[in-house]
Amino acid sequence: MTGIVYLVGAGPGDHKLLTIRAVELIKSADVVLYDRLVSKKILAMIPKKTQKLYVGREVGDDYKHQDDTNLQMVKFAKSNKNVVRLKGGDPFIFGRGGEEAEYLKKFKIRFEIIPGITSGIGSAVYSGIPLTHRKYSSSVVFVTGHEDPDKTKNPVQWKKLAKSVETIVIMMGLSRIGIISKQLISGGMSKTTPVAVIQKGTNDDQKILIGNLSNISQKIKDHHITPPSIIIIGNVVKLHKTIMWRK
Repeated sequence: MTGIVYLVGAGPGDHKLLTIRAVELIKSADVVLYDRLVSKKILAMIPKKTQKLYVGREVGDDYKHQDDTNLQMVKFAKSNKNVVRLKGGDPFIFGRGGEEAEYLKKFKIRFEIIPGITSGIGSAVYSGIPLTHRKYSSSVVFVTGHEDPDKTKNPVQWKKLAKSVETIVIMMGLSRIGIISKQLISGGMSKTTPVAVIQKGTNDDQKILIGNLSNISQKIKDHHITPPSIIIIGNVVKLHKTIMWRK
């Protein structure tokens, strides 16, 4: 009899946004394998008797780092351990949860997937920016700004997105926002389109920077914005000052 692996979404940062199921599993696991973006308050919920292993990947780390995480999950499950693979945000939104589930299936390891609030949604809500709004946006797309270097086909079509969607949420795109902005403008999006950059969204030290496509890259440098940050592009950003509820 083998154990089971739970792919658990830890949400965008604020520990109060965890699901009840996530809390149950964190407190009952034999082993917790956690990512870089899981907050300290969430890690503090893990019982002292539980084995904790950091498996997060830092910016710039080799992508093969994931291989070790996969091996760890299988190893512990085969040792009849209940494993929580704790991932920032949601496992299936740029969290590699799909790849991990495929790997577990390959080795016939039982698993369960627990959704979490993705950072793109959590950061927007905690910044007073509705991603959809009847007056401003009837469509929203979530895009990664940092693609797999081994991917050779179908990169993000930024120029096409410029005319096909009203709100763009970019994750892991801070270092490429200058290039992305130029491509969106080249695709027909106005230079004055509002842009919000949210650093450490939903956390106590959340920081919000507002600009537009023509100046956001320079503003990010001037204000020393660093990852983890979410970028929101579209007219819904105009509502930030009106709706902002978190002081």
